[in-house]
Amino acid sequence: MAAATAPTGFRKRFIAGETLVGTFIKTPATHPVEILGKVGFEFVVIDEEHAPWDRVAIDGALLAARASETAGIVRVAEPSAAKILAVLDDGATGVLVPHVSSAAKARDIAQVCRFRGGRRGFSNTTRAGEFGAVGVWPHVDAQDSAVTFIAMIEDPEALDAIDAIVATDGLDGVFIGRGDLTVALGAPAMDAPEIMAVCEKIIAAAKRAGKPVAMMVANADDARRFHQMGATTFIVASDQGFLRQAASKAYADISSVGAKSA
Repeated sequence: MAAATAPTGFRKRFIAGETLVGTFIKTPATHPVEILGKVGFEFVVIDEEHAPWDRVAIDGALLAARASETAGIVRVAEPSAAKILAVLDDGATGVLVPHVSSAAKARDIAQVCRFRGGRRGFSNTTRAGEFGAVGVWPHVDAQDSAVTFIAMIEDPEALDAIDAIVATDGLDGVFIGRGDLTVALGAPAMDAPEIMAVCEKIIAAAKRAGKPVAMMVANADDARRFHQMGATTFIVASDQGFLRQAASKAYADISSVGAKSA
């Protein structure tokens, strides 16, 4: 039987530099994934690093991503082979890996994301292999073609090795972690001149290597600024952020009714 292909074609679109928009999922449930996927987000990032996700909850969220035809990326809590294997077997489109601060670390992660030329553990009796319906080599080829590895550049030491990191075989692109860089460098804000200079340095290195760049952005103006610099993939807010924003507005609007009519 022929191998299944990723319904979103995310990796191909990401590498091609298409404009892609995603959001973080912080709530360990399927419903936020379904809602945001149906809104039209090209991808969601299930945030195991900074939210209370476990493997069973991630498994359900990845199924919800497939159901809503959005790419399910997992920001893993740690870059271990076992952790990455688990989410890829459960059907993740890819992994967003924190604190990739050296080329050696990037190579290690790329190795566990790939079968051919790598060392990803094999099983096709998983969601990724349609529970055994996909043959051995079709599964290998489909996964190596679809799985996306995005490295988070968020440590000062990564800046000294940025050209070597982005040139790593098997690394598909980078995400600039402005928050961590701001704190690590002691900058006053994420848009401080020193942080913008760091962003320019990372984007320039990625351009030389022909790799796409993803950014966390606050709004459309922020996205336009970084798009002009060369970023093409954008993460905005999170399910909890959207909930808080909409709830705050609704509460302010409705609670003001009595004051206006008094």
